[in-house]
Amino acid sequence: MNLRTRQVLLAALALSAAFVGVWAALAPAAWYRGFPGLGMHWLTTLGPYNQHLSRDVGGLYLALLVLSAGAVARARDVYLVRLSGGAWTVFSAGHLAFHLTHLSMLGTRDRVLNVVALGGTLVIALALLTAPMKPSEPRAHV
Repeated sequence: MNLRTRQVLLAALALSAAFVGVWAALAPAAWYRGFPGLGMHWLTTLGPYNQHLSRDVGGLYLALLVLSAGAVARARDVYLVRLSGGAWTVFSAGHLAFHLTHLSMLGTRDRVLNVVALGGTLVIALALLTAPMKPSEPRAHV
C-alpha cells in the first residue's frame, strides 16, 4: 500500500470519527434521536436514550479521530498506521458484530446501509492493519 492510499484510508476513518464523535459528544440527545441523519434513525430502535453512554461513544470516536489524524500526518510510520488499523479493527469488529445481530430492528434500506457503513470501516481498518511495508520506508522503533 503506498503512502497516498494510507493517507486517504486514514482520512476516511478520521472523517467518520469526526462526524460521529463531535455530534455524540456535543449534542448527545440530538445524536441519539437523529443518527445517522438524512431522516434515518438507527439508534432509537435500540432502546432508551442514555446520556452517559452517548457521551462515551462520542469520546471514543474523538479518541479514534485523534489517532487517525495523527496517523494521516505520519503515514510513513508503518507502525503508527498499523496501530491505527488495529485500534479501528478491535472497535469495528465488535461494533459490526453487534449490529449484525440486531438488523431485524431496521428496514431493508437501513439494514443495507448499516452493514455497508460498519463493514466498510472494518475493511479499511484491516487494510491498514495488514498494510505491506515497502523496504524503502523507515521502520518505526518501539
